[in-house]
Amino acid sequence: MTAADYDEAKRVARAGTAEQRAALARRTDMAPELLFYLAADREGQVRAAVAANDCTPAQANRLLADDADDRVRATLARKIAALAPTLDPSSQDRLQRLTLETLERLVADAAVSVRAAIAEVAKDLPNAPRDLILRLARDVEIDVCGPVLEFSPLLTTDDLLALVEEPPNPEALSAIARRPHLNETVSDAIAATASSPAIVALLRNASAQIRESTLDALIARAADRVEWHEPLVQRPKLTPRAARALSAIVADHLVRALASRPDLDEATVEFLRRQTVKQVAWQAPDIAVHRSDLLQPAEAMAQAAKLNTRGQLDDTTLLAAATRGEARLVAAMLARAASLPLAVVDRAATLRSAKGLVALCWKAGFSPKVLPTVQSLLGQLPPSAVLVGAGDTWPLSEDEMRWQLSFLMRDSRARA
Repeated sequence: MTAADYDEAKRVARAGTAEQRAALARRTDMAPELLFYLAADREGQVRAAVAANDCTPAQANRLLADDADDRVRATLARKIAALAPTLDPSSQDRLQRLTLETLERLVADAAVSVRAAIAEVAKDLPNAPRDLILRLARDVEIDVCGPVLEFSPLLTTDDLLALVEEPPNPEALSAIARRPHLNETVSDAIAATASSPAIVALLRNASAQIRESTLDALIARAADRVEWHEPLVQRPKLTPRAARALSAIVADHLVRALASRPDLDEATVEFLRRQTVKQVAWQAPDIAVHRSDLLQPAEAMAQAAKLNTRGQLDDTTLLAAATRGEARLVAAMLARAASLPLAVVDRAATLRSAKGLVALCWKAGFSPKVLPTVQSLLGQLPPSAVLVGAGDTWPLSEDEMRWQLSFLMRDSRARA
């Protein structure tokens, strides 16, 4: 930087617009003293630009660690977390020790967003300080501990077992259950807990190693755990014994899914086919109906209305009805909860529209955990076509779901 450039930079730092000062703060050739000066700027966007600048001196970083704006501190946290592997706690270097102090300050920050920013960076670092990873993994906020529990390669089996034994919060178990290539020992520990969401996450984790004996034990407990049925059926590896045991407790559409698995021997497949005694009759524009599901549309809607009056129009009741193969009732529950005509649900099922069924579940106020069951039962969709989100999120944006609902309602009116 020439003397003239330096003088101009000083002028902008003192009297430039907020946009000009922010642009100055982003420059990588800026004199350290000017960045330090801008670290105390009255505008948050300027201080955030200083926080993000890799050339900002350690003294300015330390100043920003106490900034009043959470967004500034979170920006700084992302930058300092990336430096963590290069920091030596035993170093006598003044600047290194100052950077370590800054990191310590940010890890202890009261704002969840600041600690979460560190976790998001640290989760993938193979050489991050181990004490930092353990501190983040034990944070009581899932936004902080979750990414580290799910992804950090530095957590050992012993670390994970201790965290399963004493999780920092209820959602932490599910984060551990989603870890890629989870080993059998940790899977056993999760399977032995009373956390149904964690067990579902474990079963949905295709890369998790689960012993046959552990899977058998889960199947033995699964009769009243409807939310386990579909992920159990979709496990990458099932023994014939496990498949036969599942066929005794899951809904007909899941028995059909079992019978279509290519990894089972012919004798088991034939056994499963014989179990599927209830056939599905598709009669457009009506919903798919099991022969045992003899409710007329008006009767189904009346039952759904009664459930609503009793406060039972919820995930548990819907999944229980689905397990019994009561497709008409499931459709009526969706229609009632979403305040839509049954014909709208009928149309989504007739079209076998995964997106439409997702949108109906969302509109009805059910949680994302019902999505696989509803799509399999009403849409008769194979597992590969079912839409699910990550964790408890929806697989479509709200705008997309609103569009799907608009399409279904318009299409249903046109056919009326």
